[in-house]
Amino acid sequence: MLSSEPDGNKINIINNGMEYDFRRIEKDWQKKWKESQVYKVANDFSKPKYYVLDMFPYPSGAGLHVGHPLGYIASDIYSRYKRLKGFNVLHPMGFDSFGLPAEQYALDTGQHPAETTKKNIATFKSQLDNIGFCYDWSREVQTSDPQYYKWTQWIFLQLFNSYFCHTQQKALPISLLIKKYETKGAVPKNGPLIPGKHFTAGEWNAFSEAEKADVLMRRRLAYCGYGEVNWCEALGTVLANDEVVNGVSERGGHPVVKKTLRQWYLRITEYADRLLDGLNTVDFSDAMKEMQSNWIGKSSGAEIDFAVKGFQNTTLRVYTTRPDTIFGVDFMVIAPELDLVNEIKSQEQAAAVDEYLVYVKSRSERERMAEKKISGVFTGAYAINPFDGREIPIWTSEYVLAGYGTGAIMAVPCGDERDLKFAKHFTIPVTNIIGAHFNGEEANPTKDAVLENSGFLNGLVMKEAMEVAIKAIEDNGIGKRKVNFRMRDAAFSRQRYWGEPFPITWKDGIAKEWAGELPLVLPDVEKYGPGPDGQGPLANIPEWVAQELETNTMPGYAGSSWYFLRYMDPQNNETFCDRKASDYWNQVDLYIGGTEHAVGHLLYSRMWTKVLYDLDLIGFDEPYKRLVNQGMIQGSSRFVYRVRNTNTFVSAGLKDKHDTDEIHVDVNIVDGVELDIASFRKWREEYASAQFELEEGKYICGTLTEKMSKRLFNTVNPDDLVNKYGADTFRMYEMFLGPVEMSKPWDTKGIEGVHRFLKKFWRLYADEMKGLLVTDGEPTGEELKVLHNTIRKIESDTERFSFNTGVSGFMIATNELTDLKCHKRKVLEPLLVLLVPYAPHIAEELWSLLGNSGSILNAAYPTFEAKYVVETSKEYPISINGKLRATMNISLDAAQPEVEKLVLESEVVQKWLEGKTPKKIIFVKGKMVNVVV
Repeated sequence: MLSSEPDGNKINIINNGMEYDFRRIEKDWQKKWKESQVYKVANDFSKPKYYVLDMFPYPSGAGLHVGHPLGYIASDIYSRYKRLKGFNVLHPMGFDSFGLPAEQYALDTGQHPAETTKKNIATFKSQLDNIGFCYDWSREVQTSDPQYYKWTQWIFLQLFNSYFCHTQQKALPISLLIKKYETKGAVPKNGPLIPGKHFTAGEWNAFSEAEKADVLMRRRLAYCGYGEVNWCEALGTVLANDEVVNGVSERGGHPVVKKTLRQWYLRITEYADRLLDGLNTVDFSDAMKEMQSNWIGKSSGAEIDFAVKGFQNTTLRVYTTRPDTIFGVDFMVIAPELDLVNEIKSQEQAAAVDEYLVYVKSRSERERMAEKKISGVFTGAYAINPFDGREIPIWTSEYVLAGYGTGAIMAVPCGDERDLKFAKHFTIPVTNIIGAHFNGEEANPTKDAVLENSGFLNGLVMKEAMEVAIKAIEDNGIGKRKVNFRMRDAAFSRQRYWGEPFPITWKDGIAKEWAGELPLVLPDVEKYGPGPDGQGPLANIPEWVAQELETNTMPGYAGSSWYFLRYMDPQNNETFCDRKASDYWNQVDLYIGGTEHAVGHLLYSRMWTKVLYDLDLIGFDEPYKRLVNQGMIQGSSRFVYRVRNTNTFVSAGLKDKHDTDEIHVDVNIVDGVELDIASFRKWREEYASAQFELEEGKYICGTLTEKMSKRLFNTVNPDDLVNKYGADTFRMYEMFLGPVEMSKPWDTKGIEGVHRFLKKFWRLYADEMKGLLVTDGEPTGEELKVLHNTIRKIESDTERFSFNTGVSGFMIATNELTDLKCHKRKVLEPLLVLLVPYAPHIAEELWSLLGNSGSILNAAYPTFEAKYVVETSKEYPISINGKLRATMNISLDAAQPEVEKLVLESEVVQKWLEGKTPKKIIFVKGKMVNVVV
């Protein structure tokens, strides 16, 4: 119990112990914050808003390790800071709880994903609350909650019922396209009607329902088609690319082959140009913008049709960005997946081609793109160069993918290194069209060479020849100018159980919008397994199949593509987000997350936002105004060294004397690098009788910085550190490790220094024996100077996301105020407001002890006043005959006579003068003093 009464300027305290009891303090304030709903955010349209968002986690069974909260702490600091600055701050949290990670964890542990997800979310929330985050949990979303995925399904239907209008360059309702077809058909402005592509209004109206559905499916933003997937017969499931390694499943090592299955796709390629242009309007790092641009992969060039020798109506169409090199084409390469391979293979080459295709089918696309080994086979067929009639051998190779361009390339070995290596490997003659620019050993992709051996392009500089070549290609009717994109339409279905059901039924092979009321709820089953012929588990449920419902489910990124909108209006049962709410909160002002989501998630989310904007459902077309990618906190692994075939372990410095096995050991039983031998013997049964060879009585472990992973025993649970040092210490230490954007190794040792700092900070306000120390006296100039220097630094560092230097700033201020023995309320109270974003618990406790009512979160951020930090004096160097002999603190207002008097009165100066009278004293105001003898 505390009581106080005035006694001059001192506050007297009846003290029952005022030590820094961080465990009690933190639990008390977390309970008070929860009870008073201090973090609950209203859609108060009268206040300026600021929206801070974390990339929400998928709730794994392992829970958080110390690497996970890095970005969360940064966003929490900034959210609190903006609130103190007077903003209405939206800082929500939720869980990406559908998708492969959650399902895989459930399968591995033999549980249902609904149960594991529920438990894991509870664990995550407990850990997050333990660190003291300012999340408004009333706005929590979980992507696997039917009341959330109801709106994911609804947005999918907007995509399904929309098309991309090339005239307006935006999404429009498919009903408008149908109306156009009914009245005008699909007739080209110029040129003839192409069967299968064009039709009149009369023809459209005469089409069957199935024919109309097929035409519309080719325009829908969410459409169904057929695509190749990785099929593992032994596991009875489709695998993602990253689950396939060297042609076998990562789990179990079973053979994997390509299988064609019906898939849903999003027509993201229609938005490629807008996705590129939008990068100019957002504050992303240059590296992030480059990653996005490269993934989209816009290029300009031409499509060219090459006749195939001996096949009258068969052409090989290639896309090239270098039509100027057409006379340097020495071979063609087509993707193994193309039907053309089997169509044109010669009888002599058929067996070799068939054998090669079997090999390629076992390879994932990622492996094919990364493969450095050269492989391929000649098809036995030849293409004809349309300009000089030269016969060009056609090969097939895994390095050409069906999904990019036309799935075929024209190979110019003198200008492309990969083509040259392929030509050398298979002894294909190389044509030199760039003269001295090609040395025969290395390809040269130059655009500055003068062309040789190039027919009508001879003598032209390559970059000038491009336009000449494209004009000739179009004039001869063998191709056309073309802009291409590396990005392909996004696969949007999974043959899995744990995902959003598609609100789609199939009637006589036609996909139709489900007629029921959303949400279409995922059926509850005790057990599930792969469906027949590569279908999803839903194909095994008779009630589902009887309704002719889609048996695929949506991928994990479905719910994460729009979750930032639901946070704005999470309880709304009438719409996904009220327009007033989305107009107010608008774009996310600050988005924080790891680079692992830099391409896929960001592109999908940006596309969904643009579609919703096009359909006038929201008022902005970029979701995230500013993006910060936090670095990774790497694990600092520890190793023990077991003498081979024994149970004896030798210390790191002795390992070279023995034949040893290096074994990862749990970092939580190592103090720095010293192993806790007793804990090690208890760690695993096999080590219970372990023997040790020590160095100076200690067992020293080996170290290595690598990814933080449970498998490497180098994870550290934040709950353990919070219990030992407190949440405020943990928060500040994570920030103190280095810049947020940089990756850095974890070292628990350093956390003790931050904990000592907080104890020292506490002692500015209270003492275990003396009680509260704060006085109401007026601060001195020096004390105000420390305060306002700190205000300026912390404000600047926080705005710049330089939280590590911000923590240093608090340490410097604490040391300076301790040296000044400052306990003045007018200095220490504003200092608490500065600290609260970084260490909210200690700040709240001290704010309350100072007699303030209400939460410190409602205080106003201190204002920097420059007048308190203006320097009034300077440390001048004092030289005798040009040699530095002393320094003196002299007022900046001092004139020459005053300076001369002060200098000559100095004992140090008198010592060096040795009784001599100076000839003159040179004084340069603000710089130096030189005494000339």
